[in-house]
Amino acid sequence: MKKLIPFLVSGVLVAGMVGCQEAPKTGSETTGTSSTTPVLPAKPASDTTRIIDNSTATPTTTSKSTTDLKTEISKKLKTVLPGNKLEITNKDGEIILKGTATSQKEITQAETFIKAIPGVKSVKLEAIVKTDKKP
Repeated sequence: MKKLIPFLVSGVLVAGMVGCQEAPKTGSETTGTSSTTPVLPAKPASDTTRIIDNSTATPTTTSKSTTDLKTEISKKLKTVLPGNKLEITNKDGEIILKGTATSQKEITQAETFIKAIPGVKSVKLEAIVKTDKKP
């Protein structure tokens, strides 16, 4: 009996010690140095950066500026060379000049004029010289 009491007391103490231990901590709960980055508090809504996706608006803007450039060139060409029969086609700033002209000088003037307009990248000539013969 003298040996049984100390054995029971030590058994109760060991069981109590095991039961009172804390559960093992996971990686985010441990303190000290770790490879994980600390979690920062959330920013208030006024401090956040807004990202706006304009990918849907870009084609409309591009096609509108393409149309505007074509219209601008056509109007200015009519004032510089009235009565011309030249047609303008715009493909992203690359102007194609089609139709008929009364002389090579008219085509050259139109090309020089168009190249001077802002937004024009290049001018491609597909116009032909056709003189009107009167009998």
